[in-house]
Amino acid sequence: MATHRFHPTRYYNVIGTAEPCLRVADGDTVVADTIDASGLDANEVAVGARPNPMTGPFFVEGAEPGDTLSVRIDRLTPSRATGWTYSPLAFTVMDPAAIPDRPAPQRVVWDIGGNTGTVRLRDPVKGLEDFAPPLQPMIGCFGVAPAGGQALSTATSAQNGGNMDYRLFAPGTTAWFPVAVPGALFYLGDGHACQGDGEIVGTGIETSFEMEVTFRVLKRTIAWPRGETAEDIFTVGNARPLDQALQHATTEMVRWLAEDYGLDARAASHLMGQVVRYDVGNVFNPAFTVGCRIAKRWLTKL
Repeated sequence: MATHRFHPTRYYNVIGTAEPCLRVADGDTVVADTIDASGLDANEVAVGARPNPMTGPFFVEGAEPGDTLSVRIDRLTPSRATGWTYSPLAFTVMDPAAIPDRPAPQRVVWDIGGNTGTVRLRDPVKGLEDFAPPLQPMIGCFGVAPAGGQALSTATSAQNGGNMDYRLFAPGTTAWFPVAVPGALFYLGDGHACQGDGEIVGTGIETSFEMEVTFRVLKRTIAWPRGETAEDIFTVGNARPLDQALQHATTEMVRWLAEDYGLDARAASHLMGQVVRYDVGNVFNPAFTVGCRIAKRWLTKL
């Protein structure tokens, strides 16, 4: 098991089959630089193009179609002290009658306090002079090449992952992706210093990162992304409308409960009906994201 340090010189706005930037072994760790959603690097120099330029793809030896790629998010460290967001709220989260009253779009700068552990508007608006939410790094967009030679825009998401903007994709989480091509061809980027559920202004606090992840190849088949934190297991559905994303996530959880915990459909319904939690991921981009989550404490005796 080795650790690889990777400094990209090329970025991708699609997730698909491309020449690998690096080949790594099952169990290896990669420390890679990523740029922000508009293509700005650690020095705020434009080195890529929007949307969500990706670092990669990484070829993981031993990963074959039908396998699962496990990606442990070890560390997400912002590589500069500024980020940016947009306002106002997205059309998709507002009543149509309220849309004409929306203010004009505006891009603002945030200061990222590595020492304070908070983020702050550089030029606070009225009422938010003391607003300083915690620094909570997460990955907005990552995943593996889809099947059939597809190249999916980094503005959207599907079974292979992509632009899910789900807050649980944070340090300490292990994400699982269904492998569709040899080597999996894994991409990552679009780091956020902070973001509420849904990415409802169209961005998190977008900034460049140094990201550290560890790969494992699992000889098992899944249909949609899955994940695990210290407290929960979760499945992710990506689709539009929102109810279809929820259906994909729920169905994938039923599969997981059968495979690893021996629950048939009736038992799974009794468990999920009382303890399941649903999280809203991206509701701004072409495909919406829903996470279906169960606390591990309910599973320890199964």
